[in-house]
Amino acid sequence: MAAPKYVDMESQDNKAKEDQPFTHKKISRRLLLGGAATTAIVAMQSSLGKWIQVSAQQPLLKIDDPTKRIGPGPSVAGKRSPFEHPVRIKSDTSSRTPLQDLYSSLTPSDLHYERHHAGVPLIDPEKHELLIHGMVDNPMVFKLTDLKRFPSVTRTCFLECSGNFRSGKETMNPQEICGLTSQSEWTGLMLSTLFREAGVQPKATWFLAEGSDAAVMTRSIPVKKGFDDAMIVYAQNGEAIRPEQGYPMRLLLPGWEGNTCIKWLRRLELSDAPFMTREETSKYTYPVKDRIRQFSFEMDARSIITYPAYPNQLERGWVEIRGIAWSGRGKVVQVEVSTDAGKTWNAARLQEPVLDKAHTYFRYLWQWKGDETEIMSRAIDETNYTQPTLQQLIDARGSQINGYHMNPITAWQIKRDGRVLFKYIN
Repeated sequence: MAAPKYVDMESQDNKAKEDQPFTHKKISRRLLLGGAATTAIVAMQSSLGKWIQVSAQQPLLKIDDPTKRIGPGPSVAGKRSPFEHPVRIKSDTSSRTPLQDLYSSLTPSDLHYERHHAGVPLIDPEKHELLIHGMVDNPMVFKLTDLKRFPSVTRTCFLECSGNFRSGKETMNPQEICGLTSQSEWTGLMLSTLFREAGVQPKATWFLAEGSDAAVMTRSIPVKKGFDDAMIVYAQNGEAIRPEQGYPMRLLLPGWEGNTCIKWLRRLELSDAPFMTREETSKYTYPVKDRIRQFSFEMDARSIITYPAYPNQLERGWVEIRGIAWSGRGKVVQVEVSTDAGKTWNAARLQEPVLDKAHTYFRYLWQWKGDETEIMSRAIDETNYTQPTLQQLIDARGSQINGYHMNPITAWQIKRDGRVLFKYIN
């Protein structure tokens, strides 16, 4: 949806009444008290003593001179300004982060993407337990209060669904293309701490992580990852982890497929082999030429320009191209931007700090002179992996867009009239 345009209604005094979209006389008491929304985007007016509508889905608001009236006092919980209304696109099983509306690499908790297999369970933390058993010397059960007694750790990293790519039309924004990724600051404890408490046996090479949702979501995870950087997290962005993200606790595997980071975690079973569950046999596997790729845990390096992007409208002059880049294999060391459809590439500026397995914000200053062109970005991580084109992915896998781990370079078309459209891929 295009941003509302600002109009000073006082400058319209010489116009006929019927030419004015809103006047005080035309606004009924029912409209004001009932909060009825109109059916079209309406122009905003001056901020002093004027009527405004911030979107087609929100009611008219009366804005007084803020220096002439004492405003509301402290509230129990803060909320966004009525002028700010980022929303997630949702389906029956997922909600996508509006990447184009974010100002940094961090995602507000309420805009974090969601992907569920059987809805969000309601769990009482006082009754919830985490069982660790199997090939361990000391099978153990932990409650949330037990986990909070261990030394805590906080880290910032991204999560991403392995099926995070869509194409098909020019009028798609970053959220629609790859909005199944988000970044948070997570707090909890290292899984290695619990492994040592339970005494994981030397021959144990895999563990099963099981959730408490109606799907009883399960995935097999190598023990090596558990001892490396895996965490059990119970807080997100400074508050208790939200139900949609696994309250009261979830498994966090930095850099790995989101589906392996089991939410509403209730059981860890140690074994000497993978468990071959439904989610790693019939699901989350895909063909690569004449073979089937399974246990493709790490998310590959990727980037996307979030501004300018559809539905932005450019004007000639200097433009700061902005976006995010990330890699499940470590740090992003460079992001390159092309403003001539991939003919030449230039290094973008990375926003510090550049964190391991985290979204990295990038910027590139560009002067648009009104020519039709395409802009795009590509990420390079510390393993020297470079984000591929779609054709390179097809050449490597022998298939079209029909699987997981699709991370192609994404291009935006800049039209002569300033329109920005997604270069869709059939």
